[in-house]
Amino acid sequence: MEHGHWSCRATLALTLFGIALPAAAQKKDAPGAGNTEIKIGQTMPYSGPASSYSAIGKAELAYFAKVNAEGGVNGRKIKLTSLDDGYTPPKAFEQTRRLVENDGVLAIFGTFGTPTNAVIKKYLNAKKIPQLFPTGGATQWNDPKHFPWTFGWQPNYNLEMKVYARYLLKEKPGAKIAILYQNDDVGKDNLAGLKEALGDAADRMVVKQASYETTDATVNSQIIELKASGADVFFNTGAGKFAAQAIHIAHELGWHPLQFLSNYSSSVGTVLTPAGPEYATGIISSQFQKDPTDPKWAGDPAYKGWLTWMDKYHPTGDKSDIFNVYGYLTAQTLVAVLKTCGDDLTPDNLRHQAENLHSVALPMLLPGITLNTDADNHVPLRQLYLMRFNGKSWETFGKAEGA
Repeated sequence: MEHGHWSCRATLALTLFGIALPAAAQKKDAPGAGNTEIKIGQTMPYSGPASSYSAIGKAELAYFAKVNAEGGVNGRKIKLTSLDDGYTPPKAFEQTRRLVENDGVLAIFGTFGTPTNAVIKKYLNAKKIPQLFPTGGATQWNDPKHFPWTFGWQPNYNLEMKVYARYLLKEKPGAKIAILYQNDDVGKDNLAGLKEALGDAADRMVVKQASYETTDATVNSQIIELKASGADVFFNTGAGKFAAQAIHIAHELGWHPLQFLSNYSSSVGTVLTPAGPEYATGIISSQFQKDPTDPKWAGDPAYKGWLTWMDKYHPTGDKSDIFNVYGYLTAQTLVAVLKTCGDDLTPDNLRHQAENLHSVALPMLLPGITLNTDADNHVPLRQLYLMRFNGKSWETFGKAEGA
């Protein structure tokens, strides 16, 4: 473990870009980590109602293709097995168990969704398999005391709602709020986060809430209900196609409230374009990563590097889709952690290194935002910027805000 402690102190921002760590005299490998390969697993919604988010898994596969072409991590290639779960918890559990018990992966990485990650969390922690960087901002990914093998990645939904509520209480304290949310842990986190952030004003300000199921065809009836409430502020926490439908239907009904859109649905390519960009003008959301549609990054070296990677390793990917930035960043995070493991590629050391990220700066994160973890906090990203859609792209404003 002496080597593991030394590698923890190495500078992650440097190791991310290919500076190899010295090889140990004796390798300490676990199942899933051999002399030439590191096996990692995940499930993604390549089919089903959340399939637009599978762009993240495709981007992660493309980034690992780049890493492997450049020699891998400390001489080992990353083999990511990414299986379809259809965004259904039973299938996610079945596929994850296959990855662990049949394929012998070292870790589960980047599985998409709150319900799908929730159903595998206890299993992975019981097996002492690292559950690294689930895609989603549920608060349950940050419970080191009870689930020490689980590490979130993005800012949680409670923080996001706090950032919106601070803005609203300052700019429109007399607002009447309507909220659309998904009837699962994601939606309930958003609803609870908003009410908690509003504090004593919540009962007065939230005049209507409506939920939908992921099996619903549309959210038409919910938007009609919300409009009828007389609300002049709309929190659209719908996911993917449901968020797009809500934006479009609200405009068609002649309802033009101040609108907040969850950052997981802020993709110009997969949400705002189908909704109608002109209908989305003025919507406020939040972000921690550089949006590829924002012209301010045109001359940015990090953005140019991302474009070069897209052209070479992910040419079929949509360059307006923020999920292709998200997958690029999460993959870089895993590479950083694996590199600091050196030749001690065991679940214990992988967990230790994931718990010791200190001021890791990834090029496509927004200025001032870095990755940080410790024994009491398993979510590395804890800051957000507000942004507003101008009809063509997102524009950030204000400063980075945390809890």
